[in-house]
Amino acid sequence: MLNGLKASATQEGDEYPYEYDLLIVGGGATGAGVAVDAASRGLKVALVERDDFSAGTSSKSTKLVHGGVRYLQKAVMELDYEQYKLVREALHERRIFLQTAPYLSAMLPIMLPIYKYWQVPYYWVGCKMYDVLAGKENMESSYLMSKGKALETFPMLNQNGLVGALVYYDGQHNDSRMNIALVMTAVQQGATVANHAEVQSLYKDNDGKLNGARVQDRLTGKSFDVRAKGVINATGPFTDALLSMDNPSHVPIVQPSSGIHITLPNYYSPRTMGLLDPATSDGRVIFFLPWQGNTIAGTTDTPAAVETEPRAPEEEIRWVLEEVRRYLSPDIKVRRGDVLSAWSGLRPLVRNPNAASTEGLVRNHMIHVSDSGLVTIAGGKWTTYRAMAEETVDRAVEVFGLRPKNGCVTERLRLVGSDGWSRNMFIGLTQRYGLETEVAKHLSDNYGDRAWTVCSFAHPTGSAWPLHGIRLAPGYPFIEAEVRYAVHHEYAETAVDVIARRCRLSFLNAQATLDALPRVVDIMAEEHGWGKARKAEELASATLFLASMGLPPGAQPATAPAEPHGLLARVGSAIGLGPARRRRAAPEMVYSRAQFEAGEVEALREAFKSRASGASEADARLRHEEVLELVKGLPGYAGINGKDYDYVLEEAGFSKSPAVDIDQFLEICAELREVIFAPIPSSSPKIERLRIPVEKSGGGV
Repeated sequence: MLNGLKASATQEGDEYPYEYDLLIVGGGATGAGVAVDAASRGLKVALVERDDFSAGTSSKSTKLVHGGVRYLQKAVMELDYEQYKLVREALHERRIFLQTAPYLSAMLPIMLPIYKYWQVPYYWVGCKMYDVLAGKENMESSYLMSKGKALETFPMLNQNGLVGALVYYDGQHNDSRMNIALVMTAVQQGATVANHAEVQSLYKDNDGKLNGARVQDRLTGKSFDVRAKGVINATGPFTDALLSMDNPSHVPIVQPSSGIHITLPNYYSPRTMGLLDPATSDGRVIFFLPWQGNTIAGTTDTPAAVETEPRAPEEEIRWVLEEVRRYLSPDIKVRRGDVLSAWSGLRPLVRNPNAASTEGLVRNHMIHVSDSGLVTIAGGKWTTYRAMAEETVDRAVEVFGLRPKNGCVTERLRLVGSDGWSRNMFIGLTQRYGLETEVAKHLSDNYGDRAWTVCSFAHPTGSAWPLHGIRLAPGYPFIEAEVRYAVHHEYAETAVDVIARRCRLSFLNAQATLDALPRVVDIMAEEHGWGKARKAEELASATLFLASMGLPPGAQPATAPAEPHGLLARVGSAIGLGPARRRRAAPEMVYSRAQFEAGEVEALREAFKSRASGASEADARLRHEEVLELVKGLPGYAGINGKDYDYVLEEAGFSKSPAVDIDQFLEICAELREVIFAPIPSSSPKIERLRIPVEKSGGGV
């Protein structure tokens, strides 16, 4: 598609070789939604995205398609009619969302645990109002659940003081896959799209009105012109950058807020029900949701600077884990080491530049037209992307005097992959291609009827079963064929495009992604024809990206142990003969999963030996109380307590011995690194939490 844009700049003929009706800048949910709406009206549309489609906020959401049950509470408590209308619109859009992309979205029951009797009527009335307000748009009705039923459904729940629970329904989706489906639908409707294409400057005519842009291919460095009757700014958190390009003296309208999420193993929640904590320890709201086979928890509101790959601060990760700990049974150890991935998304909360004062943010989204005709759409959330797009295109048609062939049709337009999809499609995939059931369901639920094309790229496994579908990472349903398909059919140009937005592995498990990365790069090299230099570049940039997804510093890909040579060596290894037998009673300790920093193991050894003075390293021992006293005085371990230490001793099998040696000490430290929270360095600035009012927190994430 980038070639199509370049070709449009070199055709012969008129003063401007080829002119689009609209040039959309930004390929997230909003920009892609605008492209679908405009193209389906018969307008000539070009879309450019400086990074990848859904690279920013749109892939880092809570994955909910929600009407806003807590917004309704605010509307009722404050008799706020505007807030009421926003909830009503969101519920309407929720239904359309679920119908136009049925394979990517579904209803999810969400539990509100009740620990005080007075909350029963309060929550019940609120959720019933939510049901009534949804009217014919409602998919499922809320209901009360007894304490016993709540614990049966959500056995991980803290039962101390539990009265019961209330369950309501909202939607859930795969955000970046939804974004890709929007892009592909826009292309199907005739739009020209290009990722990794950055606007360098804007062109204006003699009257000072915008009529195009200079665009650079960020992969090759080459630049070209794109001419259009109108330009739409849909760049999310980067809105002010394009506004500054249009008018350097413009008043900034975006106030970015960081919302972090963490991914935990699937045993932290049921597979089919989420949990909402409507009143956390500091008054915020947190969701705890099953997603793609794991559990995600979030989110937060923290002032943030605009950056391309924001990282989740350790303090915010700790806060989310503490809130999770409050709601789970005391016998479940909520450990920092269980965080498989952590990411930060920037909400593009906006202010109206035409307002007389600066108090407060706009409630949902805002459309602004500059003096030069730049149409900016900012704010909003995933649930209402379609309505925002419709409103934006309506405004663009008016401002630029465009003549669409028809009105908006996106309420009924099903996205790419929907037409031939059914809930039983995975059975056909399994039967035809010999896929594992888990893999077939994954392909069906993420590609819709395009899953058949994905399978056509699948190579034989060489096994009796499965026949096709070589996995990228053990325990996850992503297969190599998805990488090939992404290159040929979904504009995947870099390894990060694949691991983050086409497959969601990096959001599920950063370490597993690192392990799979070399194979992903090899496959992309085969399809793109990359050489060694480009492969090395992709490995480096993808590893850097994974650091923003919670990958610990210094993490290395897992490597399989070397296989013994020769029959006798293999047999000896299998039965415990040879070198492996020398310490059969005391196997070598492994500390790699603790992700010790460089030099930390040596420092711990020195600390142990200094406390156990007068003995050789081989004979040195410390009693448990001495170990606890020692580690409490070490940097990074000050937050531990006796309960944590006793738990680690039990898990490691050291509780019955009165003392530990140096290897056992190191293993204890490794386990403590997973159980306790790593402290914030004293030099780190204190993070200020942003208390965004409920009615103003709908932007982006």
